[in-house]
Amino acid sequence: MIVLLRAMKDGHMKVRFHASAAHHVHIYERPGEWMPADQLAALIADCRTVVRACLSGRDLDYGLFDPATHAWSRSVITLVRRRDDGRPVAFNAMPLLAVSRAGRQEEVLHLGLVMVDPAERSGGLSWILYGLTCFALFLRRRMRPLWISSVTQVPAVVGMVAETFGNVFPAQAGTRQSFAHRHLAHQIMRHHRAAFGVGAEAGFDLDRQVITDAYTGGSDNLKKRFDMAAAHRDPRYNDFCRRALDYDRGDDLLQIGMIDLGAGHRFLKRSVPRAALPQLLLQAMVVATGALVVPLLQWLDAGKPLNRLRPTR
Repeated sequence: MIVLLRAMKDGHMKVRFHASAAHHVHIYERPGEWMPADQLAALIADCRTVVRACLSGRDLDYGLFDPATHAWSRSVITLVRRRDDGRPVAFNAMPLLAVSRAGRQEEVLHLGLVMVDPAERSGGLSWILYGLTCFALFLRRRMRPLWISSVTQVPAVVGMVAETFGNVFPAQAGTRQSFAHRHLAHQIMRHHRAAFGVGAEAGFDLDRQVITDAYTGGSDNLKKRFDMAAAHRDPRYNDFCRRALDYDRGDDLLQIGMIDLGAGHRFLKRSVPRAALPQLLLQAMVVATGALVVPLLQWLDAGKPLNRLRPTR
């Protein structure tokens, strides 16, 4: 049975539901802005538990876990627990990066840090950690296209981003680098390096969107050799990463794309297990109701003063 929380907490999305017989999922939008201190401390501790399981007891001190970045107040956190004992086994942290485009302030959803306990890596969690949060935010934002970014050297992730989202550069066949890609990449690298642990001394090739010597800003423990990085089932992405990146130096790709109706349809069709579809669609209806139907009903309420926005009686 899905456990539905009214998907708002002081204007922020808060969702939890049973993703499968084994796993329970929580999604928190900007928990640092509204979550009580003791609950936030427990959430941080749960995420650190997963990090240590992934890094053989080592910890991370950049991005989400750097107090100076205030990342918990500008990120969307997805935490996966075992249903039998409540043990945290996976999480992702997606910072919302402030950018300017066409004279307007916007946000780019950075796919950010993803950690899965090695004992759970065959548990089919990829659709939750990479697509579910993006899909929920897409609905939350009234299905307006939302730019996303990803920094990685892992071919499996590079291919997943290229196949899941729309208008992705680089690594998506047929997509050329546009002015929007260059403009967003420039701003992300200028203002938001701390969000993904890239130091100021790291170089950046804007034409290829490749970060050179990227593992010097706190993310050192995540650096991998090519033969250690998870391969994609499609060898084209493995070959692309081998050619584009210097793994000895420690390069990363900065991919930029968007989630739109096409990407949402692909996510539902390709990624979500059939057994989870009914629960996910019901949860989507709750989020969409809060984002679309409720504002419409409020707008039609003649007793609420909206001045020029009031519909004609």
